[in-house]
Amino acid sequence: AAGMFLRLLSDVRWRAANPKWRRMTCSRRSTSSTAEPHPVSLPAQAQVVICGGGIMGTSVAYHLSKMGWKDIVLLEQGRLAAGTTRFCAGIVSTARHVSIELKMADYSNKLYQQLEQETGVKTGYVKTGSISLAQTQDRLISLKRIASSLNVMGIPCEIITPKQVAQLHPLINIHDLVGAMYVPEDALVSSANVSLALATAASRNGVQIHERTSVSHVLVQKGHVTGVETDRGQIQCQYFVNCAGQWAYELGHSGEEPVNIPLHACEHFYLLTHPLKEPLASNLPTIVDPDGRIYIRNWQGGILSGGFEKNPKPLFTEGRNQLEIQNLQEDWDHFEPLLSALLRRMPDLEALQIMQLVNCPESFTPDMRCIMGESPTVGGYFVLAGMNSAGISYGGGAGKYLAEWMVNGYPSENVWPLDLKRFGTLQSSRTFLRHRVMEVMPLMCDLKVPRWDFQTGRQLRTSPLYDRLDAQGARWMEKHGFERVKYFVPPGKDLLDLDQSKTFYKPDWFDIVGSEVKCCKEAVCVIDMSSFTKFEISSTGDQALENLQYLFSNDLDVPVGHVVHTGMLNEKGGYENDCSIARLSKRSFFMISPTDQQVHCWAWLKNRLPNDSTLTMEDVTWKYTALNLIGPRALDVLSELSYAPITPEHFPSLFCKEMSVGYANGIRVMSITHTGEPGFMLYIPIEYALHVYNEVMNMGQKYGIRNAGYYALRSLRIEKFFAFWGQDLDAFTTPMECGREFQVKLEKGMQFVGQEALLEQKQNGVYKRFTMFILEDHDTDMDLWPWWGEPIFRNGRYVGKTTSSAYSYTLERHVCLGFVQHFDEKTGEELVVTTDFINQGEYEIDIAGQRFQAKAKLYPFSSLFTHRRRKDEVELSGYQRE
Repeated sequence: AAGMFLRLLSDVRWRAANPKWRRMTCSRRSTSSTAEPHPVSLPAQAQVVICGGGIMGTSVAYHLSKMGWKDIVLLEQGRLAAGTTRFCAGIVSTARHVSIELKMADYSNKLYQQLEQETGVKTGYVKTGSISLAQTQDRLISLKRIASSLNVMGIPCEIITPKQVAQLHPLINIHDLVGAMYVPEDALVSSANVSLALATAASRNGVQIHERTSVSHVLVQKGHVTGVETDRGQIQCQYFVNCAGQWAYELGHSGEEPVNIPLHACEHFYLLTHPLKEPLASNLPTIVDPDGRIYIRNWQGGILSGGFEKNPKPLFTEGRNQLEIQNLQEDWDHFEPLLSALLRRMPDLEALQIMQLVNCPESFTPDMRCIMGESPTVGGYFVLAGMNSAGISYGGGAGKYLAEWMVNGYPSENVWPLDLKRFGTLQSSRTFLRHRVMEVMPLMCDLKVPRWDFQTGRQLRTSPLYDRLDAQGARWMEKHGFERVKYFVPPGKDLLDLDQSKTFYKPDWFDIVGSEVKCCKEAVCVIDMSSFTKFEISSTGDQALENLQYLFSNDLDVPVGHVVHTGMLNEKGGYENDCSIARLSKRSFFMISPTDQQVHCWAWLKNRLPNDSTLTMEDVTWKYTALNLIGPRALDVLSELSYAPITPEHFPSLFCKEMSVGYANGIRVMSITHTGEPGFMLYIPIEYALHVYNEVMNMGQKYGIRNAGYYALRSLRIEKFFAFWGQDLDAFTTPMECGREFQVKLEKGMQFVGQEALLEQKQNGVYKRFTMFILEDHDTDMDLWPWWGEPIFRNGRYVGKTTSSAYSYTLERHVCLGFVQHFDEKTGEELVVTTDFINQGEYEIDIAGQRFQAKAKLYPFSSLFTHRRRKDEVELSGYQRE
């Protein structure tokens, strides 16, 4: 009741501050949505229509209006902030694993801090700090990794002892703790009031806000938004933003062109208590106890405590009939494990009187990251939803990035981990979402060690060889819904042991992957890489070549049969995609891209290729099984299976030829392995896949052939200093910054996207450089391993983060790849990074707070490799794309 009163009070204040709202409300006589009149009619048109008046919708409206867009209409089917936002626990926490989420939360915190002063609406902002508890050493390591990231971003943070926890929060039972992480600048807010404050500022900037207005569907013509249909008439618009929270999925599917927004709601429980005899101080730190699966915050002298149970209850929201989310039914039996964890953590609460158990819906996504960005199928249709119970932490930052995306065409940070286009249609199955969110919600608290995998929604997209490889001991991971092999467990190994061993230290698969790498270097291995995205682009005349020459940075006008490594760049010269393109004929090209590029790359090309009947693009990912034949004996195996000569003289590096293998015709063979090792990629029509695999394995027996997986591939490509898109390369990384000038046709006088930005970098220098680090004083058996995201220090100063790492079985050291920047020591200004700057520094890599010395290189350690090969056998410029 008190919470409702506060919400209504701020509602009244907000409307009182806005004359438009006074005029609208004076004629209201009933609170029922059916009886309420709408004195202010909807505009006939607007530039932007935003659906949803919670924290996300109001944040987008606020930031768009700040950036100068005024012709904006925000529609809310009930009342502002009356959905999930109203029930949000109000904890603003920056302790996040993913860098972009950390940045969003930090921005949100800073925004909310000054919002009350800017708008006059009380937001309830209190800087309390937060304490994340660790009951195990592994949990403490996880917190230390987060702390390293927070500290280098300038967010105060420290790892503290259990005794220090007790000093900061005297009611906490510390007997089972091994340590904790304290973030003093984390805060509490009233989330509904923050939303109303954002709406107030947006309204003053010209945004029109209409409550009690439902969007039934979005109007689309020629693949672009043209307007919205509401229960009060049509509004013509250029942009539509779906911020409908748990109803975003249904709204996406209600339009003329469906937009897939994979999220699903679950019930989320927390309890409210009456004040303690000695009411808790308002600035008492928030407690997060992930091992106990709970969080605890001060609430009006009492506490608010909720959590993420192991057996969540999914909700169905079809029909979108609840205008405002009513409090769902209490379920004390379901909440009991969380209540027990709360009483263990705060035993003095036994006698405390509980006011209410709140049950509200919260939306979760298939990978625990929020959904943001433009639809790949409908231009002008933007989405911001699926906050996984962190809506108030992300609200400010997410609204800012989406507004930048709409106004500028791109956000100011790399938001690929959150981009709607990371999902395909396969993740939008209702059954898949229901099962996946039942796994995701408990994972909010589970310890996420490196290389963990989801268990639900598996075996969805598989290679024709799946059963054969599985029977031979394959252990699987999933990428974009596609099953891919990590490694093969040899006969006699304890499989259960291997699957359950999860650690930040040396993993149990270390020796298995080592033997696969050894086989790749000394004999021959087969890796199934069917998950790669594969497009065919062709035309009746020269249209395909002319358009691709403009959209790609390398010269594609090569003789038929040649393969070109190239970037697909944006206007700033950054990598939207990194791919290999084979010229099959004068007018036909075969493009191979990373697995998770299937939706993004298709949308990017579709939006930029002319709508010309003489030019066709086809997604042939499903048509071909891809086998990577790696190793010095790959040539021997393939020679015995085909009549075509494949010696280096007849089949040079980066060459493509269609040939027969065994009985099968039409196999596209490329002299490329994406690892720097000699070998071939075989693109096999799927009906021949099993035959060709069997032939290769049978013929390869005398050459020591074996199966291998992606972990071996990763080790090989990292020790050869090969970058891959999505981790090392992104839309903010240019070829000049990662030593790929030779893949750009700057000297050929041809225009291409990103050319101006690259010419400027060539003239003025770059502000970051892709660098390889070899750990010097690191004990592989005893020390924590680097995985990715570790801070890099040069002469004791922070200069960047690692983007990927692996153990090199050749160098017998860990290799990390990452970008080095150069900041002025006094002003913090970015300076040009020169080769001398890289070579003259002393480097350290910070792994969970412990620093290890590292040697920096701008070129691979080719001289240290034990197996020297003739130049013509080594692929000179292959780049791995996982």
